[in-house]
Amino acid sequence: MAPFNPPNTVLSGFKERPEALLVQGDKLYIGTATGSLFIYEYNEFSENGSTLVDTKKGLSRRPIDQLGYIKDINSLVSLSETIPTLYPLPSFAPPKPLTRAKGALTFAVHSSVHNLDQSDAQSGAHTVGRTGPIPTMVTQLLVGCRRKVVIYTWKDGEAQEIKETILPHSPRVAVFLDSDNVCFAYSPTEYALFSISKLMTLDVVTPIPANISMGTFSGLTGYMTLGLGVRAKPGLVRLSDTEALIVKDNQGFIIGTDGKQTKPTTIDWPSPPDEVAFVNPYIFSILPPGTVPVPENGGTSLPSGSAPVAPQSALIPSPVVQVISSLTTQSVQILPFPPTSSASSAATCTIRLLTSSPAAKAPLFLIATPSDRTVATSEGSSIWQIRMRSWGDQIDELVQRCLYSDALSLLDTLDKALLPDKDQRRTHIRALHAVSQFRLGKFDDAINSFIELDLNPAKVVALYPERIAGRLSVPPDDWISLFGGPTNQQSFTPKNDDTISTKSQNDSNESKEKLVEQSASPATPVRAAVRRGTAFVALLSSSKDKDDDTLSISGKKKVKQVDDFSRSVDALWRYLTDRRPKVAGALAVLHIAPAQSHQWPFLSETSIEELFSLPNIPLPLLTPEQLVRFAQIVDTALFKSYLVTQPALLGALCRLANWCEVSEVEEELRAREKFAELIYLYNGKKMHAKALNLLHQLSEQETDMRDKLDPSISYLRKLGPEYINQVFESSRWIFEEDRHMAFGIFTSDDVELPRTQVTDYLENIDPSISTRYIEYLIDEKGEESAAFHDRLAELYLNMTLSARKRGDEANELEVYSKLLRFIDTTDHYRPDRLYGSLPENLYEARAVLLGRMGRHEHALELYVYKLKNYAKAEEYCKRIYNPNGATRSIFLTLLRLYLRPTDKAAPNLLQPALDLISRQSPRLDSVETLQLLPPLVTARDVRPFLQEALRAPIFDSHVIRNIHKTRNEQVARKLMLLESRRVRVTDSRICPQCHKRLGSSVIAVHAPRGEVTHYQCRDAFARRLVDPVRR
Repeated sequence: MAPFNPPNTVLSGFKERPEALLVQGDKLYIGTATGSLFIYEYNEFSENGSTLVDTKKGLSRRPIDQLGYIKDINSLVSLSETIPTLYPLPSFAPPKPLTRAKGALTFAVHSSVHNLDQSDAQSGAHTVGRTGPIPTMVTQLLVGCRRKVVIYTWKDGEAQEIKETILPHSPRVAVFLDSDNVCFAYSPTEYALFSISKLMTLDVVTPIPANISMGTFSGLTGYMTLGLGVRAKPGLVRLSDTEALIVKDNQGFIIGTDGKQTKPTTIDWPSPPDEVAFVNPYIFSILPPGTVPVPENGGTSLPSGSAPVAPQSALIPSPVVQVISSLTTQSVQILPFPPTSSASSAATCTIRLLTSSPAAKAPLFLIATPSDRTVATSEGSSIWQIRMRSWGDQIDELVQRCLYSDALSLLDTLDKALLPDKDQRRTHIRALHAVSQFRLGKFDDAINSFIELDLNPAKVVALYPERIAGRLSVPPDDWISLFGGPTNQQSFTPKNDDTISTKSQNDSNESKEKLVEQSASPATPVRAAVRRGTAFVALLSSSKDKDDDTLSISGKKKVKQVDDFSRSVDALWRYLTDRRPKVAGALAVLHIAPAQSHQWPFLSETSIEELFSLPNIPLPLLTPEQLVRFAQIVDTALFKSYLVTQPALLGALCRLANWCEVSEVEEELRAREKFAELIYLYNGKKMHAKALNLLHQLSEQETDMRDKLDPSISYLRKLGPEYINQVFESSRWIFEEDRHMAFGIFTSDDVELPRTQVTDYLENIDPSISTRYIEYLIDEKGEESAAFHDRLAELYLNMTLSARKRGDEANELEVYSKLLRFIDTTDHYRPDRLYGSLPENLYEARAVLLGRMGRHEHALELYVYKLKNYAKAEEYCKRIYNPNGATRSIFLTLLRLYLRPTDKAAPNLLQPALDLISRQSPRLDSVETLQLLPPLVTARDVRPFLQEALRAPIFDSHVIRNIHKTRNEQVARKLMLLESRRVRVTDSRICPQCHKRLGSSVIAVHAPRGEVTHYQCRDAFARRLVDPVRR
């Protein structure tokens, strides 16, 4: 497919000889050899749609050699009789000859917008009130004369000073590069650059044109040069603000503003072109008859590359317009004139005056005149229009041919106004280009593009074999279509899931060797390439170095290194480690952390089509669900790539919170016996049941009990209350193995499980473990709730009764002792509740509980009558005795129980009573004690008691009260006396310490004489009072 549509005529039957052609807007200006000017109005999209609107007969006496248009002053420039003349439009009057440019040979017009200072502006009317640079339209008309150049300038339509300078030669063609640089053609082989600001010229030096082998054409030079005219016209055309094309013989050189080549490649024509023109980004050239081969398929476009020289019989006998890409200097289309379905046996016309319009993507015009004078007189000349196909169609064709870098180069030359979806196309083509680079082993370049384009990571990962990409892996044949490319592309990449090896690629390409051998050689002439077809494959293709895309199509691949797979995985690591923190940062903004990965649907639950359909947009624009999918894809791929090539790095990745899909990697981890990493992964994904089951399985391989149980215990100790059922289920087998070690599961400092549920669970296993747990809560955790204290007391009681029932006296004694110690030393249980559960025969426990309930007499009865333990009864009294409280008579109560028994079966307790009297006499009321003693008790038996009682002083309460009253009155009188003392501070009173006036300062009064000092002088003065030496 060619970039230009077949030519169509816009004007036919023009009887005069055209010498100049100008296209401006919808107007076509034709200058003739008789000096007349014809003005036509044409429609770009209609054939023969030109309408004559005006004719200026005899505009000049000689032929009109060149036409131009100056928009700034809306005037037509006509070069005739070696003098340029300005004709105001539309009236053409009055004409203004530019007499200073007499002897003109050529001219060039350039317009641009400059930001000028106010001081540079000629007109001041429009600058009032404005500050800063002023946008100004500057138009330059450069006229090349005999050995000089004259420069006319207009600023916003106002004429400026005319510049003029001498040149070493006479310029025959001139083109502007920018507002300061102009390129001159002195002759077909001599060129120079001219600086308007410096008024200096710089000769252009190019390499000596290489001799091009003409094959069988070497003896036909004379024939080929027929029709070139008496005087060859220099070939010079502007390509951009920094580049121009110059023609020397049959070679074209692209030069810059420094006069040097900007591209190492040259444009090779089969013969020197008659004329050249430029329509961005294509170079048009007119080639003489008999120099261009006839395409074998009869088409008019050329594929890239060229072929051996064709025999003379295969040459097109008519003039040809060749279209060449300025980006890669390769021919892309051949247009013979006149356009016919088959080449004529003889040249039928001559073509000249290649003229392009200044508008973007404007058509190109040329004039065709029959070679036969008779025919030319009767039919006249015709003007042809060559219109470009749409930019979108051209780019689509390049993509269809997998010429991605060429498509990108073409996109770079286009303004967004010409292609509204330029950015979207660039992203799409860059992605396809990156895939092509990846296929050719340029992994780093491909990954760089993937990162810059914010591509869906699922598609990037899909380029890797299944052991890394899993179910996302896509065969190489489908890579292009996966990234939105044409679905009919034929891939040359081997279907090898593990490596990208040279051998497999060569095997897959074996069937294409003949096609590769027939591909064009960039060193052969362009003319021979036409014989192999007319497909639009050559557009923008490189003549010296084929790019990666062309190589991927032609099958010529660079020799792969053995470690290509490792290099590709290294590049993948770089991609994933770049994406990972950025995705995590985007999720963090939404308050989504990897620790919540178990709350989102697993990657395995999402279809491949849905993953591939995720958008290629910057991360902040994604929805939370899409970001989570990206994170899952990235972490899973990173995990699997580590697993394949760097297993040592797995541990660090597993220990960190991540979004890895467990189902994608767990079987591989098991196969490689990476159990620690798998357990870390399970834990991060909250798959605790799987982790604990794996630990249980691994424990069966251990013989040492600590090595067997510690991993499971450590894991269970870290599980929170939300997993309490899992903890109970997974800890049972550990209790069966070793209850002492298993108890450590519930004593973790990191997390705390619901205490009630743990107590119930442990009680079901063994009440002794449950009591141990509650003891741990009370002693270590400071548990003070009555529920747990009651629970512990009940457990002690039940265990005591169970041991008694079993006849286990040792265990019974141990547990009963714990019960007694617990109820006797703890205040947080409810004694009345426990008392109701006690059997009658646990007298000591009942006694303690009765004492807790304040029923001390009943408690003492149990100690005295049931337990007959008089020492404990006395200790009980000592513990609760309060001389100022309700228990101040507790010892008297015990004495009463000894001497006035309430139990008829009680033995004689006189001796314990006398012992109590002898030891606790100060705490016993003397009178009541004597009243309780039986009559037969002698004074000798209670002698110590009586002596102590007689020594105790007894005061009358009335006397004591009066003494206290007198003391209080005395203190009150002294206070009144002290409060009545005063000091007087006047304005003249002086501080005795610093001898300064006291004034309104803070003061201090000293005893006993009432000296007054400043507050800050108080300490120094006080020391003087106590030290007689200083006084």
